[in-house]
Amino acid sequence: MAVPILMPALSPTMEEGKLAKWLVKEGDKVSSGDIIAEIETDKATMEVEATDDGTIGKITIPDGTDNVKVGTPIAIILAEGETAAAIDALTTSPKQTPVPHNDAVKNVSPVAQDVTSQFQASSNNVDRIMASPLARRVAINADIDLKAVNGSGPRGRIIKVDVDNFIALNGQKNSANASQSQKAPSSSNTPSSLPQGMADSSILALYNKDEYDIVPVDGMRKVIAKRLLESKTTIPHFYLNADVNLDNLLELRQNLNARAPQEGKGAYKLSVNDFIIKALAIALQAVPDANVTWTDNSGILKHKYSDVGVAVAVEGGLFTPVIRKAEQKSLTLISNEMKELAKKARAKKLLPQEYQGGTTAVSNLGMFGVKNFNAIINPPHASILAVGAGEQRPIVKDGVLAIGNVMTATLSIDHRAVDGALGAELLKVFKELIEDPIALLV
Repeated sequence: MAVPILMPALSPTMEEGKLAKWLVKEGDKVSSGDIIAEIETDKATMEVEATDDGTIGKITIPDGTDNVKVGTPIAIILAEGETAAAIDALTTSPKQTPVPHNDAVKNVSPVAQDVTSQFQASSNNVDRIMASPLARRVAINADIDLKAVNGSGPRGRIIKVDVDNFIALNGQKNSANASQSQKAPSSSNTPSSLPQGMADSSILALYNKDEYDIVPVDGMRKVIAKRLLESKTTIPHFYLNADVNLDNLLELRQNLNARAPQEGKGAYKLSVNDFIIKALAIALQAVPDANVTWTDNSGILKHKYSDVGVAVAVEGGLFTPVIRKAEQKSLTLISNEMKELAKKARAKKLLPQEYQGGTTAVSNLGMFGVKNFNAIINPPHASILAVGAGEQRPIVKDGVLAIGNVMTATLSIDHRAVDGALGAELLKVFKELIEDPIALLV
């Protein structure tokens, strides 16, 4: 029978995306797992695979369509021997229910709306697990039980991106708890209603039309605005700051870089930020009660590892790729991994597992000459470290006034999960590690 290809959820939080480019055309034969299209989300450009063998009978969403909702049919695959009449049969079923018009989905054909209504009404209860061959292969390699994975394909079929998302959320392990966590009540911090600002018309009325240009807001900017508003209005932030002496760290960094190979497999060049990532990771292990995530229903998640996100500025917004298990990695490994992740972030090629999750984050604006600032927590983290510029300042050393290289570090904390004294202990350990950086090499 004719089978629709639905707009997939390329991440657990994705609600809509842009169908950037079709890699096939109507009449092309495809096999399950073939790459057929490219989808742009707020975070990256990713590939979409065919969910069945057959022929592309109809493309219902054209190239370049913005704001396509997850679950919207984007094409229809015909089985061997089927003709275009099967598409008509699929979209003229007497059992279907009308689909309400959705202004957020532009250029969606009547066929897409009809197929959406039919498959929204169909049952998802099947005796066997429906999954694409590629999804099964990825699940086997990652030791994932497909029973624990929610499918986003037609009739709940599991496709590769569903397994990738499951791995990003739960890790590569097959456990009974994984299935329960996938289906547990949502612990999102999203409020039912957010504070509303001035209406667009009221704002525009304040200015003359010839004195401004309107810059369209893309998906990335919209998501950043939404998440930061939710964070600032639902997470009780408090802030701690400390001045940190960098003299020993800068001397150690200079000595290590002087010995580093300039090219080849073992080449590296350490930055101050690499030391900051490692120091924060070790500090969270030393103060494990601060290495946490708040949930509304399940309790406080106490993390075993320090997965440190690092804010990377890109055109139109930012990404926060994550250094996993940073406390276990050498400075050179952190440095090279961070360079590669930053490169992928700027090209919008990060995979979901490279930027989702994490236990804390670092935001460094020191290169812009910013002395100090308060960063907004990036949910689901319970903390973020804002780092200012290292600069020469007067300091008192052994009772004598001297000049030292100093930076100000400000720790933003989620007060629901971490109290003031605990946050202060975390910042104290971080400061000690930066000022005595030999401990970061052990």
